[in-house]
Amino acid sequence: MDASHQDVPSEDTAPAPGFALDRGLLRRRFERAAPRCDEADALAREVARRMDERLDYIRLSPQRVLDLGCGTGANLPRLAERFPAATLLAADFAPAMLARAGARLRPQGGGLLRRLIGGRAAAPHFVADARALPLPRASLGLVWSNLMLPALDDPLPAFREVHRTLQVDGLFMFSTLGPDTLHELRAVLPAASGERVHRFIDMHDLGDALVRAGFSDPVMDMEMLTLTYAELDGLFADLRASGANNAARARPRGLSGRSGWEEARAAYERLRRDGRLPASFEIIQGHAWKAAPKTTEDGRAIVRFQPRPPAR
Repeated sequence: MDASHQDVPSEDTAPAPGFALDRGLLRRRFERAAPRCDEADALAREVARRMDERLDYIRLSPQRVLDLGCGTGANLPRLAERFPAATLLAADFAPAMLARAGARLRPQGGGLLRRLIGGRAAAPHFVADARALPLPRASLGLVWSNLMLPALDDPLPAFREVHRTLQVDGLFMFSTLGPDTLHELRAVLPAASGERVHRFIDMHDLGDALVRAGFSDPVMDMEMLTLTYAELDGLFADLRASGANNAARARPRGLSGRSGWEEARAAYERLRRDGRLPASFEIIQGHAWKAAPKTTEDGRAIVRFQPRPPAR
């Protein structure tokens, strides 16, 4: 796959009312994808690289770091290298993915990570839903989440859990996909029979959800990445290998027979340039801090007194 990027405007598209993902189907797909998803993770690795670059400009020394939606744990070595004094934790809702993340800690599967963590205990890894984390309040300094949010139809419960588990002045850093993702594929598939491509949440809606969850001044931006393929089947194979097929409960089944597929393939083929077929991904990156609360949980205002400076 070849990758290029350009800045483009994004259409402000909120999720449709009643939109819901089949979480059971998602989990089964990620379970099946675990053995081969690392072969199709060029996009995730590039996005992780860009997320990591942003940390160069942020002063942060967390004691505990959570990789939320860790998949097979590909981010753990870099997080361990960047935060050598921190305790790493890894969570995913698919046990098979998490098992592969744990394998990176064993000598035969991840000597690099073992060397990076040195004498520290191995990164705890546990099965968890992002909407109900089995972690104490204010126990984390950084929550890192690379391309996990597309598995949620509503990000707000997960954002609230991240906010709950972060310490004051803790950082939430994430990436996700926006609604212009796979717009080429969306355009060639029949629209009359329902949405056939996964629906992604708009950047502005994510920002609103972060504020509602209690985060202060979220920072987000967007860019387009375009992967190119020799054949359309290569794109489909990558989507299957990563577990990223459409999992909406209301997704249509089938494609109006053989003729429907042939028409869709022919329409996509007309997009070929320089011998390659494009597949665009709207990459949203964001971060937000947990500020000191202004009210107690029962709504009472919190008043903070600063020590009076000594008299001169």
